[in-house]
Amino acid sequence: MKFIHLADLHLGKSIHGVSLIDNRDQVVWVERFLETVDKIKPDAIVIAGDVYDRSAPAGEAVELFDHMLTELEKNKIPVLMVAGNHDSGQRLSFAGNILAKQNIHIAGKLESELVHIELNDEFGNVTFWLMPYLFPALVADKLSDESIKDYDTAIRKMIAEQDIDFSQRNVMIAHQNVVADGKTVEFGGSESMVGGVGQVDYTAFDGYDYVALGHIHSSYHVGRKSVRYAGSPLCYHFDEIKQPKKGPILVTLKEKNTEAELETLVIEPLHKMREIKGSYEDVKKELEDNRYAEEYLRVVITDRRISPEISEFIRTLCKNRNSIVMELVSEYREHGITEWADRESRNGSKPVEEYFEELYIQRNYQTEPDDKDRSLFRFIGEQVRHADEAKKNSEPDEREVDKLLDFLLKQEEESDK
Repeated sequence: MKFIHLADLHLGKSIHGVSLIDNRDQVVWVERFLETVDKIKPDAIVIAGDVYDRSAPAGEAVELFDHMLTELEKNKIPVLMVAGNHDSGQRLSFAGNILAKQNIHIAGKLESELVHIELNDEFGNVTFWLMPYLFPALVADKLSDESIKDYDTAIRKMIAEQDIDFSQRNVMIAHQNVVADGKTVEFGGSESMVGGVGQVDYTAFDGYDYVALGHIHSSYHVGRKSVRYAGSPLCYHFDEIKQPKKGPILVTLKEKNTEAELETLVIEPLHKMREIKGSYEDVKKELEDNRYAEEYLRVVITDRRISPEISEFIRTLCKNRNSIVMELVSEYREHGITEWADRESRNGSKPVEEYFEELYIQRNYQTEPDDKDRSLFRFIGEQVRHADEAKKNSEPDEREVDKLLDFLLKQEEESDK
């Protein structure tokens, strides 16, 4: 039996204000995935959670996933999916009973009996167990067991509650933070709610012939080869460019007690993500060589702070090549910079006004700041760039504080008019 394991689609995601649907990254990925499915003709598609990037997905994200499911249904390919921590289980499983008749099986909400589907091949039955993202209190409520306090116990007790014939082949689909001996191999960079939260040891899934995991955006196995994260289909963070090429996993199951065969199906992204790092002149030369186009870039300058003029030059140069500078940062350390300015440079600096603008967009649901906000950001940026030299870790002097206070008071007066 062959099935394709994918996870963490995060449809509707934006990176640094760039919508991956509006900019067609996820649209093109879905089309290329469907072309891959048409060539392979698998027996099933397994989606291990985080279909959407938010619990109330945008209409464009829902339409894109609807298109994907419709095309799979046309080819009579069963789809088995669970809700992740980013999904609303209730929304994801809407019309679930009707969809099940079309061979689209969804476990959105946790029930004491897990949704399970049997498929057949020449070696007999394969039962797919669908476990949506869960947390201990939910399992304790479903099983009426107040002793359940941690994720590992919750998973083990939930599995023990099921009527599973381990003499036959079984596949688990789950969206959890699964570890080996308390150690997570590698985070992707764009996950949320990980880093020691909700750890489940891989031995909780002993007995399963394959465990299709979602939640971590890197693609790797945990403890044993058949307990596997598919990883996210696209890079959603610049840390993820260090990983091997992205792609869903083609899983081949043969007879019982034989190891599953795994193959990564590489699907090329519409826009590659790349980091360019070096001195300003080296970065400028590399960008002017015109070797690259249509990329999402992180540009790191190592020998100077980034002025608005440098920022504008680099962004315009990349824009002319249909590339987008998503991060423009500096690793330059100038002796004597004040602590309050250095606060933003400590982990890689960017023009302060850009930092505030990006933070504003992230915290205001992709809403752009208005002219008054941008004026404030520019003022703060100028104060940082022209701050008097002082000893490291010093506080801004009284004149600097007064200038900032005067500016803020003027802004407040204008807003009241």
